[in-house]
Amino acid sequence: MKPDNVLILPGWQSSGPDHWQSRWEALYGYRRVDQHDWMRPRRGDWIARLEDVILGTDGPVVLVAHSLGCILTAAWAEVSRSTARVQSALLVAPGDAEREELRGVLPSWSPIVRQRLPFPSILVGSRNDPYCSFERVQGLAESWGSRLVDLGERGHINAESGLGAWPEGRGLLAELEGGACA
Repeated sequence: MKPDNVLILPGWQSSGPDHWQSRWEALYGYRRVDQHDWMRPRRGDWIARLEDVILGTDGPVVLVAHSLGCILTAAWAEVSRSTARVQSALLVAPGDAEREELRGVLPSWSPIVRQRLPFPSILVGSRNDPYCSFERVQGLAESWGSRLVDLGERGHINAESGLGAWPEGRGLLAELEGGACA
């Protein structure tokens, strides 16, 4: 797969320079799907932007989503006619937009879409993620038809988790690109 066809989908407020997603961009040439407003994300706007990028990409794509990017992936898949262009998705640390404390900040993201994704996916979760309980992660994996990977206690699986360039995550991505997850 060409690096431009691996699409990085950050969550709310994007991913900073020390986040594994940003490192993968810099190291491997993957392409971030930039959103118009990272601070006040609107589901419809983010879905439209993802659709535009996928339709503007030559060939199939692999999605690499973190936090709200995971919720975006499910929301996009529910309404898009372009889902056949997605080869697979690596979904990491979904943010629970239905939590009471996040509903006011992310009003257009609730309810979370819970239908089976039409492409293979791996969902990576942490047992001590402050933004989504592991039980919720398990439920999302089941709803989306994703293979669940339990990363143990790694927080939100972000820069603060001390993952660096996260080679274990790259291994999971390689599995998806090779079709081993179907």
